[in-house]
Order: sequence, then structure tokens, then C-alpha cells
Amino acid sequence: MANQTLPGYLASARPNPLSNRAAWYLNTAQSYAGIFLWIAFFDRLAGAASGEGALRMLGLGGSLIALAVAGGIAFALFYWVPGMLGMKTGLPLYIVGTSTFGTIGGYFLPGIFMGLLQIGWYSVGTYYAALLILKGIGLPQYAVSLYGEGGQFSLVFLITTILWGYIFALIGAWGIKYVARVATFFPIVPIVMLLVSARLAAPHVGGYEAPIADPVAGFLLIIQLVIGFFATAGAVGADFCSNNRNAEDVKWGGIAGIWLPIVFAGGLAMIAVAGAHGKSPDLVSLTYSDALPVINPTLGKIMLILFAIGSVAPACFCSFIIGNSLSTILGSEKTRVPLTLAGATVGIVLAALGVAGNLEAFFGLIGASFGPVIGAMIADYLLSGGKWAGPRRGISIPGYGAWAVGFIVGIQNHPWVGGLPSWDMAAVYSLVVGFVVYLILAKLGLEPPVVEAPHLTQVEEGTTTQS
Repeated sequence: MANQTLPGYLASARPNPLSNRAAWYLNTAQSYAGIFLWIAFFDRLAGAASGEGALRMLGLGGSLIALAVAGGIAFALFYWVPGMLGMKTGLPLYIVGTSTFGTIGGYFLPGIFMGLLQIGWYSVGTYYAALLILKGIGLPQYAVSLYGEGGQFSLVFLITTILWGYIFALIGAWGIKYVARVATFFPIVPIVMLLVSARLAAPHVGGYEAPIADPVAGFLLIIQLVIGFFATAGAVGADFCSNNRNAEDVKWGGIAGIWLPIVFAGGLAMIAVAGAHGKSPDLVSLTYSDALPVINPTLGKIMLILFAIGSVAPACFCSFIIGNSLSTILGSEKTRVPLTLAGATVGIVLAALGVAGNLEAFFGLIGASFGPVIGAMIADYLLSGGKWAGPRRGISIPGYGAWAVGFIVGIQNHPWVGGLPSWDMAAVYSLVVGFVVYLILAKLGLEPPVVEAPHLTQVEEGTTTQS
């Protein structure tokens, strides 16, 4: 074990004691479920499945099976190890990640980088909420932005994004217990709306005839869309599960908060879109929100407003991660609120301009960026015997090598690159490549030595100790 002066963010970190933790159904499950009950997830998922997408290539039944497989991959590969590390140590991602990326390397990966990506997610949520609210109250002419829908400036749209953005940035800045409280109640709204829309669409589903043109491509497309959306949230399992008591909490929090909501939200949205196509066969491509007025014109506008209300929970989730990552790396707990508001400000600007509306490219970038981060963490976890080894000195060559090679692989199906078909599950490939590269480089003896940090070690259920 090597001695080294720890950076401030590591020296000031303290594990969450077991006495502060609670059961999975009081924190992890609802916090995660709120993410998938966000219309930005199932609107684009169903939209990408519509028209020439997965529904046409795979059919509705096959698409639902693919969703279940995607949920299993998200749970087992992208969530489990970060979640177990968080539970075993009581530490957030930005601390446990220093074992994989180093005490200096941890500043950027996963630290600052996670915060920057969450600013992007916050801009997406704010953009979507503003669109839904203005369209739902009958003001579609104001639901425009310079680089999004409409292509022009709208003062009303700008004001809506500012109000929405700052209110829920504050809730997230106050901490995970407030996010969990919000997530307990607000997801009820999209749950009801998804059930109602699927029920209204069900009589028309039989009228939709899918040619099942390319089942393999359709299957992989759904996996790529789900994982591209989920990758950063999977890594944040360390933060969420640092509030869990044991491995059973990690397991059931993931099943109830990730796997089941993916199938529930994505599946009902696809049923609604298939029903809309069955009712109006001439329509070529529909997102879920497009399908609502087709299914029932009377309820369409009301549902848009309700879905905007239901997106409160993921908005709080994103702002919480912004504050948690940036305050951990750049400041202290006292800087959480100002850093959260600063990050939210950037997100609000991106939303107001409409830059945040290009979700397909953003999903692909997320999956390529965080797939290899988690792949490297899995390799490190296994090599350490299912423990957290502790912070490693400086910059970890295996960690950064795994991320660089994995990112190059993961970006190959991105529209800006085009090395793989857009439907291929490059996000999963990036995790596998990151895992393999880390193993190889670690076996070559390139892992830095572990730095002494006894204040980060606790002796509790499932907790690791440095050695």
C-alpha cells in the first residue's frame, strides 16, 4: 500500500453509516422508477420503434420481449456492480470510481464528466417539459426554440424553461431524501396515463400489421435505445445504493426500480403507438406524445400537461446528480446548491435554444461514454475479489485505457460517425470492451498502488476493507 496526500474531495469524504440507511422501497426503487416514467424515455423509445423502426422490423410481441431483455441487461450489467460498491462502502460513485480511475483521474472520470452529462440530461428534461406544458394548454405557437421545434425565438418558451428549470434544480440540490420524496408521488401521474392510453389503444392494436422485416435489427435497436438512455443512471447506482442496508436491498431496488419500469413504461408506450397506427394506418411515424391525440383527441392535451407534471421526479434526479458530482469534485457540501444552480443554468440555456431536442444523438453519446466506465469498474471489482480496493494513486492507466478504447467502439453507431448500423447495440459493446481492456492492462501490472485512506473504510454488512 502506498502513502500519498489525498485530494480534497477524497480527504473530506465519509461513508454513509448503516444507521442512516433504509430499505430499497424507501429510496432506490422509486428514485430509479421515476427515471423510466419520464416521457423523454418512452416517447422517443416508442417513436424510434414506430414507422420504419423496431415495431416494423420486429413486431409488437417481439419488441416487448426485447424490452424485457434490455431491462435485464440494464440491471445485471450496468447497475449491479456500481450498486454493490455503493452499498458495501457507503460512498458515492465519485469516490468508489477512484479505485478504477485513480485519485487524480477521478476528477474527470467519473466525477466531472458525470456532472457534465447530467447537465445535458437536465436540459432535455426542461426542454420536454416546456414543450408539453405549452402544447397542453393550447399554446403550440409558443412551443418553439431556435434550434428545436419552430426554429424561432419565443419569449414564452424561454420563461417556461427558466421557471421549470430553477424550481426543480433547487429540490435536487437539497439532496437525495428530497428527490426520493418527490419520486414517491409524482410517478403516479405517468403510471395512470400510460395505463389509460394503452387501454384506449388496445382495441386498435389488432389493426396494426407489422411486416417483421428485420427482427435482429429491431431487437438490437431496442436494447441500444434503453441502454443509451440508462447508462449514466446505472453508474449512479453507487450513490443510490449507498443508502441501502444489504445486497437484498440492492437486488430488489434494481428489479423494482429498473427492470420492471423499463418493461412497464416502454411496453405500454409501444402498445399505444401500435394502436394509433392501427386506428390511422396512413400515419408513417409517431412518437408516444404524437399518438395520444390520435388515440383520443379529447384527452390528448390533458395528458400532455399531466406528463409534464410527471416529469418532475427525473428533473430532480438530474439536478441531484449535477450537485452531487460537481460539489464532491470541485468543492464541498456547502457548494452543492450554487453548483447545482450553475449547472442547471447551462441546461436551461440549452433547453431554451432547442439544442436539447436532438435525443437520438444524445442517447448514443451517453451509452458510448459510460458503457466503458462501468465495464472497467466491473473488471476492477472482480479483480479485487468483490471488494472496493480503495483509491489508487494518480491516474490509472487500465481505467483510462479501458474508457478510451470502449468509447471508440461505443461511438461507432453514432450518426456523427456511422461505423456501425444505427440500430446496433454499441453501448453494450462499449461495456464489454472496457471490461476486457481493463482486465488485460491490470494483468500486465499497470494498476497504480492503493493509497491509504482509513477514513473511507467502514466495517458493516457487506462492507469492504482495504488491504
